[in-house]
Amino acid sequence: MSTLRFEWDEAKAAANAKKHGVTFEEARSVFFDYRARLIDDPDHSEDEERFILLGLSGTLRLLVVCHCYRSKGNLIRIISARKATARESRSYPQ
Repeated sequence: MSTLRFEWDEAKAAANAKKHGVTFEEARSVFFDYRARLIDDPDHSEDEERFILLGLSGTLRLLVVCHCYRSKGNLIRIISARKATARESRSYPQ
């Protein structure tokens, strides 16, 4: 059984929490929402393949988590996280 591992830049995490009110610890919990939607995000990086995950956090907030996968196994790098907009919320399966 494989285990998901996460990493992030601490300064970016602090700035994200201040700006959006979402910690990366909470964002990490979205990866365990079996109904979460994974969306390709090719427009935001030329250096790496990025993705957006729309799902419920452990505190039941609907979040948008921008992330990428690292080649070091099951390592996910969280780039940003915020509360989903009303429009994005309509894309989440009810």
